[in-house]
Amino acid sequence: MYAQPQWSKWSIPCLAAGVFWLSEAASLGPLAGLPLWIVGAGLLGSGVSQLLWPGEPAITQIGAFAGLLGGVVAIPALFVLGPLTGLLLAVFALAGAWGSGRMALQLEPHYPGVPLPSPDARLAAWAAVDDVILGWEQWNAIGFPLDGTIERVIDEVDQCCDLFEREGFLDKPEAYHVMPPDLTDPEISERTAGGHTIEVLRFESGYSPAASEPGRERWLGYDACRDGWAYVLRHPGPPRPWLIATNGYRMGFAGIDVRLFERFHQATTGLGLNVLIPVLPLHGPRRIGWHSGQGFLGVDVIDTLHAEAQAMWDMRRLLSWIRNQDAPAIGAFGLSLGGYTTSVFSSLAEGLDCVVAGIPLTDIPRILIRHGASHQMCYAESIGFDYDRVSDVLRPVSPLALTPRVPREHRLIFGATADRLVPPDQVKDLWTHWQEPEMIWYDGTHVSFGSEARVWTGVDRTLREAGVSH
Repeated sequence: MYAQPQWSKWSIPCLAAGVFWLSEAASLGPLAGLPLWIVGAGLLGSGVSQLLWPGEPAITQIGAFAGLLGGVVAIPALFVLGPLTGLLLAVFALAGAWGSGRMALQLEPHYPGVPLPSPDARLAAWAAVDDVILGWEQWNAIGFPLDGTIERVIDEVDQCCDLFEREGFLDKPEAYHVMPPDLTDPEISERTAGGHTIEVLRFESGYSPAASEPGRERWLGYDACRDGWAYVLRHPGPPRPWLIATNGYRMGFAGIDVRLFERFHQATTGLGLNVLIPVLPLHGPRRIGWHSGQGFLGVDVIDTLHAEAQAMWDMRRLLSWIRNQDAPAIGAFGLSLGGYTTSVFSSLAEGLDCVVAGIPLTDIPRILIRHGASHQMCYAESIGFDYDRVSDVLRPVSPLALTPRVPREHRLIFGATADRLVPPDQVKDLWTHWQEPEMIWYDGTHVSFGSEARVWTGVDRTLREAGVSH
């Protein structure tokens, strides 16, 4: 994206913030100043690394994360060190986070065919927010079990590749998916979420990996995934068009998802749609760990295969339920991981009137290379973890291996020119694979899509032109 000098001035905010925070920590002593020591060390360490060894993505992620953490820690410091010192701590910390975002923009390569972003103050702030998220993910990725997990994954990938080659799934990935039975009688309850009265659908999924597939018994042991879930925003009265809106990674909770997609339901947008929000496997009430999404994206790629395959099974069942509501038109919309899932869904489901893939992840192995914990991935590669074979295993659930059934004129993709979570080349690859439909690039990052007016103008237009509006 931009030429990277070794002695970049954008390391200065983190360096200055680290020095100031550590000096204030020293005035409090080793124990009382511990929170300040932690923040200061993160800021200074990131600043020094940005100055001397630029290029490693985790460096700016640490700086952004430490800066945001400092903004929080500065609040109680107001009462201990005084208002002026507390305010200066907050200013220095947030400046360090901003500087890390600006450095991140400088480090990102330019992708041919993607417009160059404008590296202004606003964009640097959004880039810092992206890096805070990545920094949090890196924090959670520290360490991994040396219990044979990666060796098991390598063995399962090899078995799966052999199986898929015998079954012909590498050449015809859509043949991997079995048509599920219609969903006719889900359990429906009402609750309040995001300021709306919603319907919560719950049903026995019925999904099961094939008997010959590696990892089958492990997947069936994830009890929380045995039931399918969806949240529904529905208007009373005559039938209306429906939109299947799929959430992103780490989401799946009604209060968050409903607020994210409520604009499609509201009459003020001119759409007034009924909206169904499927909960992806391993997310929300279907999670198997403390974090929503745990296990969906990671080195255990056979679980990723089964998670996405079950998402297709469940969403096709939910589509059959929507059709029983006399829907005059049905569209599909997805964000991030939801954009990936929606893209795959549009290649398997029949009768969708339009599809919108927003900031879509499209190539999971490349995301593992970019965002996986480097120590874990280096170790995995050293003992035989092969990204090409992982790509083969994930072909049946890859949007770049499947062809959408929605007409080209009713496909829309939007992406961010400075996305730190899903690099723009992934979005461009989907655009190319989809025969270059309408594409909206916005000068922002992964998390800034909500404030991009031209994105929503394009989305609303696509829905209306396809008949998916009230």
